[in-house]
Amino acid sequence: MTRASPGFVHGLWQVALRNLSVWRSYAISSALGNFGEPVLYLLAMGFGLGRVVPPIDGMSYAEFIAPGLVCSTVMYTATFEGTFGCYTRMATQGTFGAILATPVTVDELVIGEIVWGAIKATFGSAAVLLVITAFGLVSSYWALLMLPLAFVAGLLFTAAAMAVTSLTRSYESFNYYFTLAAAPMFLFSGVFFPLDRMPSWVGTAAMALPLTHVVAVARVLAHGCPDRQIWVNCAALLAFLLATGTLTLVAMRRRMRV
Repeated sequence: MTRASPGFVHGLWQVALRNLSVWRSYAISSALGNFGEPVLYLLAMGFGLGRVVPPIDGMSYAEFIAPGLVCSTVMYTATFEGTFGCYTRMATQGTFGAILATPVTVDELVIGEIVWGAIKATFGSAAVLLVITAFGLVSSYWALLMLPLAFVAGLLFTAAAMAVTSLTRSYESFNYYFTLAAAPMFLFSGVFFPLDRMPSWVGTAAMALPLTHVVAVARVLAHGCPDRQIWVNCAALLAFLLATGTLTLVAMRRRMRV
């Protein structure tokens, strides 16, 4: 990773602010898309299917899935920004080329894009967190820490998506990533069912999915029962972030021919 300096931080922040400025013009429609689907899942599964599902670890089914829906919002928001949004700015609009014609470096551009994806994902997670709180599905003030968790997770998922974008030559190629990576994380990271009640191989495989660790931490925070395992999940999340961020920088430098 590139060593940060005042000039470096200024450059990446200008990239993030540029994207924020553009996003403000369609923020309302974007916000609707960010939390509309999670709310539908909450209503249909949490309160619908939840009527026939027995309590899980002392929680109703709606309480169980609510933190995971916040996390899935982070993943999908960051992933869409790191794939379609990033690719559009790089290959269609020529925004990356224009930015690189200024004193901004490739590393500043890439990390600025990752930071922007995390900011946007945090906005989305805040909207869903407000909804589940309004439904009475949050039982602890520890849940406020889900916002910085969302930011860190947003960095990770935006970086992973940008690594894919660095190899992409068309929008259609993103179907592979959404089908083979995003969808399995959404379904098998403990959002909808407890992993410890599944066959052991399922739980073991799920540990290789970054979203599993994000969901585990969020669920602990939402219900105010921190334990030692949360530090294991946090360490795994940071390890994923470091590895993915480094890979993305290398891949995007190559894509931008630097």
